[in-house]
Amino acid sequence: MTPRTVPAPAEATRRRTPPVAAGAVRRAVPVAAAVVLLVCVPLGRYAAPHPPERTVAAPWAPPGGEHLLGTDALGRDVLSRVLAGGTHLLTVSLLAAAAAVVCGTALGLTAGWTGGRTARAVRALCDLLLAVPALVLALVLAVALPGTTAVVVAAVLSGAPLTARIVTAQCAHLRDSGHVLAAVERGERTSAVLVHEVMPALRRLVAADAGLRLVTALQIAAALAVLGLGPQPPTPDWALMLSENLPGAALNPMALLAPAIPLAGCAWVIAAAARAAARTPGETG
Repeated sequence: MTPRTVPAPAEATRRRTPPVAAGAVRRAVPVAAAVVLLVCVPLGRYAAPHPPERTVAAPWAPPGGEHLLGTDALGRDVLSRVLAGGTHLLTVSLLAAAAAVVCGTALGLTAGWTGGRTARAVRALCDLLLAVPALVLALVLAVALPGTTAVVVAAVLSGAPLTARIVTAQCAHLRDSGHVLAAVERGERTSAVLVHEVMPALRRLVAADAGLRLVTALQIAAALAVLGLGPQPPTPDWALMLSENLPGAALNPMALLAPAIPLAGCAWVIAAAARAAARTPGETG
């Protein structure tokens, strides 16, 4: 008689772990990281060892001593400016992304629910706006508008059409679904049907799209700041620090690398969270 093989504890644990639970963990980790990032970045100024705007040492001092990342072109502590430099950038990007998602969702719901001429008009408007590159649009707007306003308007004009397209397609599909038709037959108003029946089915899609709109707004805000069309010195700003510290990259490379790393990291974390939000509950990949 062949003895029964008893699985090792680790193997047994792996077998008992439901795939759905593992997928839920993989979805939750990027989203939680993005939430922590958005909460902690505004608090960075309070952890700065020196006032971010004050000269505390010689220009381009190398890392060491009281200045872990050295100093910049004006002798300001790089670590302090990095800790305080994400607040304005993320605030403007969040505002721009929220405006783009709200406008795009409203357009998409209107076009998807109404159909016909309204849908064709919305599609034509979206095609027209998407024909202009987002950065070119932001540069044109920055000439006539303040930097923050230009970022918000550019993010809305370039991002809302993309949101409207996907919401239009999904809303048109949901319009003929059973629970929506039942709500219409009960005599509910169109606004009530859209809010209580259609929007809950779109929440995962809209949440994922909001992450992508935030990344786009972050890129636009950073580009304008690097070109000198955003926050002005001595405001601590990650993107502005790139243009300020580029001439002294050979003297103190950390003055350039330190703001570049969190800027790229923010975009990566937010994009990962958007991808996680787009996964269905049963999807484990």
